[in-house]
Amino acid sequence: MAPLGLLSLAIGLLVGFEPRPVLGRAMEGPSAAHWLGTDDTGRDIFARIGHGGRVSMLVGVPLGAAAGRTLFREVLPNARVLHSVGSDLAEGFPVMHTVPAGPALVAPDGRPGLRMELFNDRALQGTPVFTGTVPNLDVNWDYASPRPGMNPDTFGVRWTGELRPGHTGTYRLGLIGTVKYRLFLNDSLLFESVYPTHAGEFPDPRPTYTRPMQLEAGKGYRVRIEGDESYGTATLRFLWSAPHEALLQEAVQTASQADAVLLFLGLTARMEGEEMRVEIPGFRGGDRTSIDLPATQQQLLEQVVAVGKPTVLVLLNGSALAVNWAQERVPAIVEAWYPGQAAGQAIADVLFGDYNPAGRLPVTFYRSAADLPPFEDYAMKGRTYRYFTGTPLYPFGHGLSYTTFRYANLATSAATLPADGQVTVRVDVTNAGPRAGDEVVQLYVAYPDAAVERPIKDLRGYQRINLQPGQTRTVEFVLAAKDLAYWDPDGDRWVVDARPVRLEVGASSADIRLRHMLPMSSR
Repeated sequence: MAPLGLLSLAIGLLVGFEPRPVLGRAMEGPSAAHWLGTDDTGRDIFARIGHGGRVSMLVGVPLGAAAGRTLFREVLPNARVLHSVGSDLAEGFPVMHTVPAGPALVAPDGRPGLRMELFNDRALQGTPVFTGTVPNLDVNWDYASPRPGMNPDTFGVRWTGELRPGHTGTYRLGLIGTVKYRLFLNDSLLFESVYPTHAGEFPDPRPTYTRPMQLEAGKGYRVRIEGDESYGTATLRFLWSAPHEALLQEAVQTASQADAVLLFLGLTARMEGEEMRVEIPGFRGGDRTSIDLPATQQQLLEQVVAVGKPTVLVLLNGSALAVNWAQERVPAIVEAWYPGQAAGQAIADVLFGDYNPAGRLPVTFYRSAADLPPFEDYAMKGRTYRYFTGTPLYPFGHGLSYTTFRYANLATSAATLPADGQVTVRVDVTNAGPRAGDEVVQLYVAYPDAAVERPIKDLRGYQRINLQPGQTRTVEFVLAAKDLAYWDPDGDRWVVDARPVRLEVGASSADIRLRHMLPMSSR
């Protein structure tokens, strides 16, 4: 059985309403403008953006920047997009991004940027073959050389200038690339790349960061970066992380200038995984000790929402998040998981109604880690929709649509289910809304009078169907008695209980629309 949420595009709408059309060439077709409401004149916010308004894109997760820029460039070409990093990923886990062109970098001659010197020598000796000023350090020469006539496998580069932070606070500096690199600050070596083969060059882009350091606003810090190349591709970027307080302040200012806010929050594969060297609040060795949003992102969320601008929250994560505060206060939440290179277009299609979302959660989203037993306890009691007796934030199988579906006429092909046979379960599903859409019809089985301890319910089938407005389809599931068997350790065999089972059909494990008792028979 394939994962429930991946039968179609696995972007799911957790919170939202039915879309309606907006005016404007950039907004042809239906839109999710209702998520963002209207301004005080009654005009749709996204219609206003489509004619040159401003949208704020606050990104706590690195993937969100590229996705969001793609989203608005393609869908709202006339919109002004304001971008802000917003926060660290978590306390002690900053977002490292390219030091931007601008006042933070000053070349030795006083011009903005860095001086770049190219050498036909990996040791950077002799006279440079080229000297010039570049806005910042973000190069990808691939398999080529920086300039014609240079050997692509034997060259060196030096960048020099001053780093002038805009805010006083805690920073980290870093480099990521495939060349062998070194970073100096005030003529002191902070680090150099280390790799056991290929003269210390990485086979793929890998980062190195400094420890946290205090830098003062406006003060000049001499920076020198060296790179040398001997094989493969040649890439290098100069990275930093700004103080969390400065990021937060900038994000609030950005949101206050915007007509609407798109907020990307969540996790990254650098934080959650298996046997990782991560020891920060909420995370230990790749495991999660809390299922809440990291505190830095929660602070960003609350302060941005307090600005009062219409906000959409897009979650980027590989495991469930307890976004209780957002559930109560943010009008639209989109679960995008870890999307691929077409993430921007996919999210845009959902936000503006070009795609009717139909993703379904393949896991339960709990309200708190306190709702779960200790992780060291491997028993299933209290875990997953099958054994959890509490109220989840979002249940297994949950996902919203821009249309509504009505269920009717749940029936079986036979009055009883023989212990060695099967029945066909049928239910009629109607698209009762104004838009075409997919419904994931889910069949669960519960055991109200079981002879032994059984799960609360088990998923025993699901089907994704597409329905036009007003269309009805009869959905069928084949249910075999052997699929309801349990393991008897004393008898060392599978047993089919002779007691009746309850069939439950609905849109999620918690949204059950119809029930039907099915007696079991011995033959």
